[in-house]
Amino acid sequence: MDGLQALKVSEDKKKYIMEMLHPVLEEMVAETIHKMPKDPVPFMLDWLEKKKATEEDKQLSPEEKDRLTKENEDLLIKVNKLKGQVQEAAKMASEALVNEEEEEEEDDEDDEPPPGWERDQPNKARTSVSAEAYGEWNAKKAFVPPVIVKTEEQKDRLKACLTKSFLFSELDANDLSIVIAAMKEVHTKENERIINQGDSGDFLFVIESGTLDCLIKMGDSEKLVKKCEPGDVFGELALLYNCPRAASVLSKEACTLWQLDRDTFNHIVKEAAEKKRARYDSFLSKVPLLSSMDAYERSQLADALKVETFKEGDKIIGEGEPGDKFYIIEDGSATATKGGTEVMSYSAGDYFGELALINNKPRAATVTSKGEAKLLSIDSRSFKRLINVNDLMAKSSKYK
Repeated sequence: MDGLQALKVSEDKKKYIMEMLHPVLEEMVAETIHKMPKDPVPFMLDWLEKKKATEEDKQLSPEEKDRLTKENEDLLIKVNKLKGQVQEAAKMASEALVNEEEEEEEDDEDDEPPPGWERDQPNKARTSVSAEAYGEWNAKKAFVPPVIVKTEEQKDRLKACLTKSFLFSELDANDLSIVIAAMKEVHTKENERIINQGDSGDFLFVIESGTLDCLIKMGDSEKLVKKCEPGDVFGELALLYNCPRAASVLSKEACTLWQLDRDTFNHIVKEAAEKKRARYDSFLSKVPLLSSMDAYERSQLADALKVETFKEGDKIIGEGEPGDKFYIIEDGSATATKGGTEVMSYSAGDYFGELALINNKPRAATVTSKGEAKLLSIDSRSFKRLINVNDLMAKSSKYK
């Protein structure tokens, strides 16, 4: 303040500095110190852009925000569907060509028609085999979900399993009943390969019990990228995006799985799953901590996210409490206090709560919502399984 008074500028400019520039610069410097980027200039430019976007968002009505969010989700879904249609069209064209070549080979082999052929055949043109295949492929059939008989005990086990999974937890009672009826119980042995990378996929699996390894080919070997545990889903990417299997899955012990076919998934589950993944994959890719994740890793993280909302002044975590969740702010802001003194502020894209999970220690500060806020939370088990903790510790140690 003394330095400001010493400046040879008008009172209007001094007032502008104090009321307009100083709050922004103070907040930006605090965030830069908090994140400690290697190159602060790009970080500060990015921060200012986000600050501008946040201020502009505040001018939008809730209805406008919902409309823009829905438009973005719909666009991402359309893009994914177009990709799938292109792949399906390429597959159909390839199969049609194979059928036509086989037909030509058969025609070449049958040089001499059987006796009486001219008398027995009606005078009409022969339908193309490839055209028949194409027409049959595209015939729209009414969806009739399969029904696999189950005992009440099986139904109860399956329902308990599905309610833990992001794909099925928000289905209404009728749709959940259809899915339960359509699923097939599968038992695997130790070291049994359930799916292979590169294969086409017609099923997804939900794990009731046991653990499995998710493996990706790296040259002549395979790299472990994820451990699958009870409640997890695997094999869904091939169904969601009409693409080959992205990884192989190998059982580490005897497992109980529930298998769901492509048709039932597409008609009952797919749209809701696409919307959630499209929305949160886009958001997570902008979080600095998670920017190094590939699309598959982010999709797995998106599956584990739970949405929590808080009002002005609500306590999100409390100093001294045990830590069981990691949080990312999707919308809004929050402040951290220690002993009643504010030590940090958070805005959209920021995260907190990781230190208690990494170090298995009580919460180091209290975090309170500043206005209405929407947060994404990840439980401790999923956090340690899906996030590179060593990388996170390296980042966290800079601002302990």
